[in-house]
Amino acid sequence: MKKFETVHGLVMPLDRPHVDTDAIIPKQYLKSVKRSGFGPNLFDDWRYLDPGEPGQDHSRRRVNPDFVLNHPHYRDAEILLGRENFGCGSSREHAVWALEDHGFRVVIAPSFADIFHSNCFKNGVLPIVLDTEIIDRLFEEVAANKGHRLMVDLPNQLVIAPDGEQYPFEVDGFRKHCLLNGLDDIGLTLQHADEIRAYEERRRQEAPWLFGQVQ
Repeated sequence: MKKFETVHGLVMPLDRPHVDTDAIIPKQYLKSVKRSGFGPNLFDDWRYLDPGEPGQDHSRRRVNPDFVLNHPHYRDAEILLGRENFGCGSSREHAVWALEDHGFRVVIAPSFADIFHSNCFKNGVLPIVLDTEIIDRLFEEVAANKGHRLMVDLPNQLVIAPDGEQYPFEVDGFRKHCLLNGLDDIGLTLQHADEIRAYEERRRQEAPWLFGQVQ
């Protein structure tokens, strides 16, 4: 998992409450268990005017010109600005994979669904909760300037606006440690690889039949 320290990123506004995981990545794309390749299908039902299926050539599909993700000036956005209860619905981890694969490193919203919130940290995406009044202000600033950027400083837990205004945010200490060091669940386990190997060798000596060995 990529380490996360600071992001100075373009902000894409998604002014819809209760964005669920089926909208983030529709169910027909859940067959793959790889973490990559979901970006082209992010917000698929909103992004395209025709139904999508796995394996399609997306360059031949009819793009919805009114959907914010299709606006050229948001093509390289790294920060998604959302409304309340972002990531509700089913617990599919693919929703975060699609966001990360497209290039989003941060999602800022007034509230998140619990499982989606947890899945973000496990996949290198930082979910930031800010008060609704601040979110409203950020939407206004993005509307006034489509090239609006924010600095997200994880070590100091700050969102910093271009005018220098700072918005502190809370983050669990363990999850912060994992993001700063690029540690997902596998990475955390591999930190104890020597102890795991020592345990397996000890068990091999104590109970060789478990490893297909005959004394």
